[in-house]
Amino acid sequence: MTAQTGRDARPPKVEAVQAVVDRITSWQDGATEETVRDELLKALTQADLDVPSSFVDAVVQRVRGNTEHFDVEPLLDAAETDR
Repeated sequence: MTAQTGRDARPPKVEAVQAVVDRITSWQDGATEETVRDELLKALTQADLDVPSSFVDAVVQRVRGNTEHFDVEPLLDAAETDR
């Protein structure tokens, strides 16, 4: 068995949040800020994930400003620290 490194070593919560954000990013090209926020909150709730509102705000701004996929870990870490 090989040791986990890099992205594979990330906490399960980060992986789950990343999956939700990647899905929202893929679907929300051209959507309004309100739609992105609503869909993100709905997906996080369905996945039973609790994240700070500052994280939601940061993700919405990233999705609206750039539809490229991005790493949520730094945003989540910063939001959890500010909690």
